[in-house]
Amino acid sequence: MRNRAVTIAGVAVVEFALVISVLALLTLAVVDISRAIQAQIILISISREGASLAARSSGLQMQQIMDALGDSATPGASLTRGLLGPFNANGMIYITEVMGYQDTPTSAVRNVVTAKYRWLRGGSYAPPSTVWSCGSWRGDGSCNVPSSRPTANVMTGQLRAGELIYAVEAFYRFDMFFAPATLPFGLSTPRVGPDLRAMTVL
Repeated sequence: MRNRAVTIAGVAVVEFALVISVLALLTLAVVDISRAIQAQIILISISREGASLAARSSGLQMQQIMDALGDSATPGASLTRGLLGPFNANGMIYITEVMGYQDTPTSAVRNVVTAKYRWLRGGSYAPPSTVWSCGSWRGDGSCNVPSSRPTANVMTGQLRAGELIYAVEAFYRFDMFFAPATLPFGLSTPRVGPDLRAMTVL
């Protein structure tokens, strides 16, 4: 009778260990998903505020705007590998000025890039912009926009000649708790979670 009680207790301990391991993994996954959602919400807020500031900037330099946007992410990113991690190391901001332009009075209006800026305080993470990728940056963070008036990939066919808009893109390389791990026999786990992006046009 005693041996049977010991066996039942042993089985219960093994079952508990297995169940608690699965619950711990599920808890970490839920925490990671929550952090990713929070990071996406912060990026959306950064892009919205950036577009608002760029559209009504009077005397403000674009770098000042991007510095203010980057600093606004700092409270959530101040903890070491906390809710977001350091935004200046894992984030990037682009501001693109786009104008409706007609080559001739009878031609269709094209959305062309008139100016583009990148955040200088951003780290090494610099994903390509989806509005238009600059091939040559100046030291002040502005782009050497070609005189050929490159076409922007935003609000195509929706601008009139002379109308001006600003597209603000915010990117963040999200670090999950489930980072890629090396397993025995040369196997490794994949990187979980995409890099995050938000864009607002105003």
